Amino acid sequence: MKAMEMFDKAKPYLAMTSLQLGYAGNSIITKISLNEGMSNFVLAVYRNIVATIVFAPFAFFLERNLRPTITFPIFCQIFTLGLLGPVTNNFYYMGLKFTSPTFGSAMFNLVPVTTFVIAVIFRIEKIRIRQMHSQAKLVGTLVCVSGAMLMTFYKGPVVPMPWPSHNHLKNHDDSDKDMIKGCLCLITSNLSWASLFVFQSWVVKKYPAQLSLVTLVCLMGSLQSIAITLPVERHPSAWEVGFDMKLFTVVYSGVIITGVAYYLQGLCMKIKGPVFATAFFPLGMIITAIMDSIILHQRIYLGSVVGAVVIVTGLYGVLWGEMKEIKLPAITSSEVFPTCHSTTMIIDDELTKPLNM
Repeated sequence: MKAMEMFDKAKPYLAMTSLQLGYAGNSIITKISLNEGMSNFVLAVYRNIVATIVFAPFAFFLERNLRPTITFPIFCQIFTLGLLGPVTNNFYYMGLKFTSPTFGSAMFNLVPVTTFVIAVIFRIEKIRIRQMHSQAKLVGTLVCVSGAMLMTFYKGPVVPMPWPSHNHLKNHDDSDKDMIKGCLCLITSNLSWASLFVFQSWVVKKYPAQLSLVTLVCLMGSLQSIAITLPVERHPSAWEVGFDMKLFTVVYSGVIITGVAYYLQGLCMKIKGPVFATAFFPLGMIITAIMDSIILHQRIYLGSVVGAVVIVTGLYGVLWGEMKEIKLPAITSSEVFPTCHSTTMIIDDELTKPLNM
C-alpha cells in the first residue's frame, strides 16, 4: 500500500521528466531533419495539421456540450492565436538550423521570464517593488537576460566530454555570423511564444472548452502556415515527405509534443500548478545538451555552459518569486491521474502553456 502511495506521489515528477525527454528528443530529430534539407516552413505546416488531427476527436467527443458559440470577437482571438503559432514555430526552426538543440533549449528557458515581462507591460502582472517576491522576479529576469547575452556573444574553449564530440553533421555552428542570426531568430520565437502564452491565458477565460480551443487554433495555424509557405516553397519537392526522418519528425512533433505533452503538462499543472511544471525546463536543457553531444557530436563551449547556468539561476529566482506570490490549492494526484480508465483529460482554465511549440 505504501509503495502505491509513493508511486502515486511520484507520478507528477515522472510525467514531467518524461516530458522533458520528449522535448529533448524533438529538438534532436528536428535538427537532423533540418540538416537533411527539410524546409522549416513545410515542417510548421505539417506539424499543425497533425496536431489538428490528433486533437479533433477528443474535442468532438469530450466537449460536445461545452463548446460555446463562436462569435466574431472569439474568431478574431482564435485567428490571432493561430497566427502566433506559425510565427513561433518558423523562427524557432530557423534558429535551430543556425545554432544547436542545446542553444535552442537554453533559449527555451527564457520563455517564463519573457512572459513575465510582457505580462508586466500589459499590467496583467503587478510589481510590488518593496516585496521580496517581486524583487526576486526582477533580479531573476535581469540575470536570465545576462545569461542569454553571454551565450550569444561569448564562445570560449570547448568543454571536454567523455565521448567523441566532433561535429560530423553539416551545420553552421562554427560561424559567428550564423550564430548571431540564429540567436535573433530564437529571441523572436521566444517573444512570439511568450505573447501566445499571455494572450492564451486571456482567451481561455472566454472559451472554456480547452480541447476545442486547441483544435481550432491548430486548424487556424495550419491554414495560416499554408498561406505563408506556398509563396516561399513553390517547388513540389520541398513538400515531399517519405518514410524517413522527416516523416518521423512531423508525426513526433505533432503527436508527442503538441498532443501528449500538452495533456501530461495539464495533469501536472492541476496537481502542482504552473510553477512546478516550469521548474523542469532546465532539466530539459541538460538532457538536450547530453543528447546533442552524443547523437549529433556537437561541441559544447564554455560560454554556452556558463550562460546556461546563469539562465537557470535567474529562472529559479523568477520561479521562487512566482511561487511565493501565488498560492495554488492542493489537489491529490489520485484525483488527476486515475488508477482506472477515465475521461479526466479535460484541461482547465489554468493551462496556459503555448499550444504549438
